Amino acid sequence: MGWRDRFGLRKANRKGKARFDRASEDSDIKALIEFAKSRVGVEFFVEPETFATQTTAVAVATDGEWIRRRCGSPEVIRKVASKLAAPAYDVQIVGYPQRMRDWTARNKRGLSMDE
Repeated sequence: MGWRDRFGLRKANRKGKARFDRASEDSDIKALIEFAKSRVGVEFFVEPETFATQTTAVAVATDGEWIRRRCGSPEVIRKVASKLAAPAYDVQIVGYPQRMRDWTARNKRGLSMDE
């Protein structure tokens, strides 16, 4: 068996591009929903499927706190966002919000100070 067969690269009739990622699970969607319900001003940013990962969604709160989970398809996260009355954006069009980068930078600095 060649390395292409081992990683499933030769399988025909595959849906989507992702080859190395696991499928999205109910727990992924539940985590996004719980995050959105427990924080203020959550917005969803849909990330496209790539060769290595399936479609993912990033949920970003008003303070910049965020999580990323697999969502299966853009339609799934758009339905979730609609039910939660939260906006969902295509990250390739609008990009990530500055508050997300600021929150990440603050937490990285905080971790390095505590060590």
